[in-house]
Amino acid sequence: MSAVLESMPPRLAFEPLPQRRFGKTGEQVPVVGLGTGPGGIGLTDAEAIPMYEAALAGGITYLDTAPGYNRAHAQLGQLLPSCRSQVFLATKCFAGTAAEALAIHEQSLRDLQVDSVDLLYAHCVGSFEPEQLLAPDGVFAGLREARRRGWTRHIGFTCHHHPGKAERLLNEALQGNLELDAVMLAMNFVDRYTYAFEERVLPLARQLDLGVAVMKVFGGAKEMNYEVNRESQLTGGHHAAFRYALGLPGTSLAVIGMNSAAEVERNIAWARAWEPLTGEEAERLEAEGRRLSAEWGAHFGEVA
Repeated sequence: MSAVLESMPPRLAFEPLPQRRFGKTGEQVPVVGLGTGPGGIGLTDAEAIPMYEAALAGGITYLDTAPGYNRAHAQLGQLLPSCRSQVFLATKCFAGTAAEALAIHEQSLRDLQVDSVDLLYAHCVGSFEPEQLLAPDGVFAGLREARRRGWTRHIGFTCHHHPGKAERLLNEALQGNLELDAVMLAMNFVDRYTYAFEERVLPLARQLDLGVAVMKVFGGAKEMNYEVNRESQLTGGHHAAFRYALGLPGTSLAVIGMNSAAEVERNIAWARAWEPLTGEEAERLEAEGRRLSAEWGAHFGEVA
């Protein structure tokens, strides 16, 4: 066991970060979560694991991961046996069918060295057709089965592009045809003017009282490449972007991919001191967002 985790009593001893209700799950989660993509893809275990420990020690107890993040599951598997009860653990399955989802998640549990997770997302639903996902043998049937087996407590989906597909899924949920507990959406002050998740999708999630996690708060890594430590798409104004994300109505937390202890410390400090944007700040950010949106274009994928 690491020195950081050894020094912790059975319950986390630090002052918790500000918490918010995670929708109808009833869970209380910190306002910032740790995205493990950069650590799993771009860092060695010796580099990533101390960073994860620093996040836990600072109160970031929401851990977001995925089997596609290279070493992330194996890295977390070295930590979770000693702190599983103290974290909210979310992972994903990039799959169109129930059989694929269950096979992926079963392997994820082995790699994470846990019996279950708190939240299992259908990953990047914009890459699939809703009819496939909603079919009797589609991915959501697999998520429901994973929950029945006790492999997850909550289910949801993530969406990076094709906001219309997220709209379709949430409308199915509003009609009682789809069970969901949470969503994670790509929302930032720039891509608002390209993908418009804030206007098209977020209100539906709020109607359903879903837990809402915001991802790509800084626009994601340039060219979506995490194999080396790269700047985010946004090269300045990160604090304003952070404040924007947490100010979106109904948002529970911002999930941020971090690749250094310095990033962890910065985001913890911002979380503790968060204040909503003033009217004047929001106006300036809107102008900057529209300008950058024209430069970035549809960098996550198609808009529809």
